[in-house]
Amino acid sequence: MTELQIIERASPNHDARPDGQEVDILLLHYTGMQTGEAALERLCDPAAKVSAHYCIEEDGRIFQLVPEERRAWHAGVAQWQGADDINARSIGIEIVNPGHEFGYRPFPDDQMAAVAALGLDIVARYPIPKARVLGHADVAPLRKEDPGEFFNWRRLASTGVGLWPEDGSAAVLESAVALALKRIGYGYVDEDQAAVIRAFQRHYRPATVTGVADAETRRRMADLLSVID
Repeated sequence: MTELQIIERASPNHDARPDGQEVDILLLHYTGMQTGEAALERLCDPAAKVSAHYCIEEDGRIFQLVPEERRAWHAGVAQWQGADDINARSIGIEIVNPGHEFGYRPFPDDQMAAVAALGLDIVARYPIPKARVLGHADVAPLRKEDPGEFFNWRRLASTGVGLWPEDGSAAVLESAVALALKRIGYGYVDEDQAAVIRAFQRHYRPATVTGVADAETRRRMADLLSVID
């Protein structure tokens, strides 16, 4: 594997992981700020009390902000498969993009290549199942949209980082959508099922983000369940 070129940009915003806690989630975000430099400044500002382990610029530069053995503060109130301290068990990557508030746009090729290279390096070193390469919206669907429907999850999965469900012939029944989402790992289904469906669609069915589980969405749920069950 080619050695990654990492730029150190230390953030003070981190603390100790709980004793014995393994890293088993790779969590991707977009920065949602107007520039990458503004995002880096915020992630390194002690008053902001937010951080991530890495931040990847649009030109592909990779900044390391927090040592991997430390707990970065990036997930906030979140849940996956019943666990709610996502920061304790994850590596967080912020991907520079203005986001839905400031002019959301596709992620450049150089940036996606850097995400894939860093992701491959991380999943080679930690017991992170492909189904636990997640977006912020997956773990916090009531609050977050990132990295959003323009993020190329399919391309990332083709490199070996994460999963991409293809359309199969079977589909989850409409009456079983809530159960399927819970089995995949989503929380908050009973609070706002439509928001959770939108999070699923942003990740696995980005052409149509409606909050309605149409037939294609339900086929992708079934395909995903067949892989992770």
